[in-house]
Amino acid sequence: MPKMPRISSREAIRALERLGFEQVRQTGSHVVMKKETEEGEVGCVVPVHRELKVGTLSGILKQAQVTVEELIESL
Repeated sequence: MPKMPRISSREAIRALERLGFEQVRQTGSHVVMKKETEEGEVGCVVPVHRELKVGTLSGILKQAQVTVEELIESL
């Protein structure tokens, strides 16, 4: 398993958009993103920060059901 990259929230949002997610809304400093799949709707919340902590990014990827490899490929 590759190391978790240190990226900003803007980079994370852009990478998730390349993976098929779209921004649904933004409430304060949190962006809600969703994607339609065969199993149903998958969503995640991305806090707007200059640099996301590793644990925060890990939680986002779990919510989005995206692997670290997929994220790195879409950066």
